[in-house]
Amino acid sequence: MCELCMKHGAGGKWYLNASHYSNEIAEKYDLRDFLLEQYKNFEQMAVRPVWGVSGIGLDYRLRIPVVGRLIKSMAERMLHSTKPPSNPFRAEGHIGQVVPLEDGIAILEECAAEPIIEKNCMCRYMSRGIKESCCINFGVMSEIAGRLPRFIPEKDKFFLTRKEAVARFTSHNRRGYIGTIWFGPFPYINNLCSCANPECAGIRPRFDFGIMSIYKAEYVICVNDSACVGCGACAARCPFGALKMAPGSGMVSADIEACYGCGVCRHVCQRGALYLAPRDEVPEVRGKY
Repeated sequence: MCELCMKHGAGGKWYLNASHYSNEIAEKYDLRDFLLEQYKNFEQMAVRPVWGVSGIGLDYRLRIPVVGRLIKSMAERMLHSTKPPSNPFRAEGHIGQVVPLEDGIAILEECAAEPIIEKNCMCRYMSRGIKESCCINFGVMSEIAGRLPRFIPEKDKFFLTRKEAVARFTSHNRRGYIGTIWFGPFPYINNLCSCANPECAGIRPRFDFGIMSIYKAEYVICVNDSACVGCGACAARCPFGALKMAPGSGMVSADIEACYGCGVCRHVCQRGALYLAPRDEVPEVRGKY
């Protein structure tokens, strides 16, 4: 069980703790004004200096040994903050975790506060100039996004029922998009995203630079060798390079250290040879989130 679950999961997974989705939390921290200010200026987040450090040229600075370690430490301290949110131009308390399809459905059916919407993904828009409706929001964030036209899909439905939200999230997951859930900001959960790597601004800092911007899932992928026929479809689908064709055998092997536990590889396996196991039940990755 990850650190977030231990501290904020009420005996289980932190993102299945319904109290984090409540309107009471949004009211307590006055998050309507906070989130409106943040998302009105969302595109500036990547270039606005934080503690004197700008996102411009960050790739180069992160590769400088001492400077890189300092920046990583500052970024992680900000992302993991549990202090009341104060500055909408900092990603304070904005930490998340990869979730497989089953947990995403549980969130939408049991926890997410209404109204529920699906807005355009700003990560895709900023990195590729494409407006794609694939980020599901709930509660106060739904109200905020509805006041900002660039987030509203031009073709897809904006407000969703729980059943429609489950169908949309399932569709994205089957396409290979990675389910992620976020504090935004702590202790309020309002985002269930269907992310793509490398576009996702939440996944990329960890995948590219080792910054703990997101936790891996509570699960890890396993291969049933007796069912695998070595077609390689799952290796092609894996967004993290955790599945590879084993030399000589023609079978698939899983690098569980590299696995994020998203489970999207399962959708292309025609033989059901892939399954998710609880991370803490696999000795090699127990406690490694």
